[in-house]
Amino acid sequence: MKKFKLSLILTVFFIILVYVCKIDSIPSSIILLQGEKLEIDTILGMKIENEEESIEVSNNNQENLSSKTGKTDLNLKIGDIPVKDITVNVIPNKVVIPGGETIGLKLYTDGVLVVGMSEIQGIDKQSYKPYENSGIEEGDMIIEIENKAVTCTADLIKNVNASLGKNVEISYIREGELYKTNILPTQTSTNEYKLGLWVRDAAAGVGTVSFYDPETGMFAALGHGILDIDTEKIVNISSGEVVTSNIISIIKGQKGKPGEIRGSIERGKKLGTVYENTEFGIFGELSSEAMSKIKQNKELEILSRGEIETGSAKIICTVENNKQEEFEIEIEKVFRNNNINNKSMLIRVTDERLIDKTGGIIQGMSGSPIIQNGKFVGAITHVMVNDPTIGYGVFADMMLKEMREVK
Repeated sequence: MKKFKLSLILTVFFIILVYVCKIDSIPSSIILLQGEKLEIDTILGMKIENEEESIEVSNNNQENLSSKTGKTDLNLKIGDIPVKDITVNVIPNKVVIPGGETIGLKLYTDGVLVVGMSEIQGIDKQSYKPYENSGIEEGDMIIEIENKAVTCTADLIKNVNASLGKNVEISYIREGELYKTNILPTQTSTNEYKLGLWVRDAAAGVGTVSFYDPETGMFAALGHGILDIDTEKIVNISSGEVVTSNIISIIKGQKGKPGEIRGSIERGKKLGTVYENTEFGIFGELSSEAMSKIKQNKELEILSRGEIETGSAKIICTVENNKQEEFEIEIEKVFRNNNINNKSMLIRVTDERLIDKTGGIIQGMSGSPIIQNGKFVGAITHVMVNDPTIGYGVFADMMLKEMREVK
């Protein structure tokens, strides 16, 4: 009898675990291209209902859900008990112009980013940590000192020195939340006042354009955000520029050591404005002059994630002479239900020409457009450190949705 009860308890526990895992695996936000079928696998007892119309969404009518653009709120239920809210965002299936050219990016922060801390030697030759117990951490963005805006490093230095050693009130942002604190600056032997904080107010780099929207003049690049080198967090920007770049050299990727495209952007000509630095890429708008030239390029339809196949595909990238070339790859896995991050596809570089030049995927190639069956699929985002011929790509619909929310 005891064995039976134990067996029953274990069975019930296992069933509960299966349902909990299943519920957790279903995303709370789903992006579809117009006309693409919604695919959510459920198990016994589960059902999905249109919250607004109280209609069950079955396999037979899931296509109707994406017949028009916009958001639809769904409920995942077990029986009649709601267990999860699901938002389906249907975006128009438009044509884009694939990129592939290397560009320079200059990003400016909204405030100054704290990237480190260090002791300060005071005028009395003693060591001080003025930041200690202030609550400020690496990755925080300082935006005001004594209610005066801090837009760059020079602002911070000026405002701290103006305190003449008195307590200063500092406003800073962490993960979207505003905080305030006070720090007593330390006077140095050079008669300056310091907080003991290392800060940065700009970021720059080289990447690859993924696509252009011929209707709006918007562009998408990289397929991932630019991270601060010290904090490894996405840099929150106030503005930015996209400029021309020249490839100086290629550092070939090796096992355990990623390669790199080294480019110069110092004398780059401005092509447009950067609006957002996000997990799914860099987004902005091109100048009318730049866009008029690009509009002459071939437009491609977007291939929905449901149509992406494992097998041969191509990427477009620039690795020498500032010229875009096509190279062969294999799409090895497609993670169709991934709406969380930019690792939507597992890809492998198979083109010996590219492997010979770069070793595979290298830094600076992020954003290279992926083409399959003459349609735009997405863009390269990551490389596997242990094998530079393997990496990840992001779905086109993820980048499109992000672009729509930018402006």
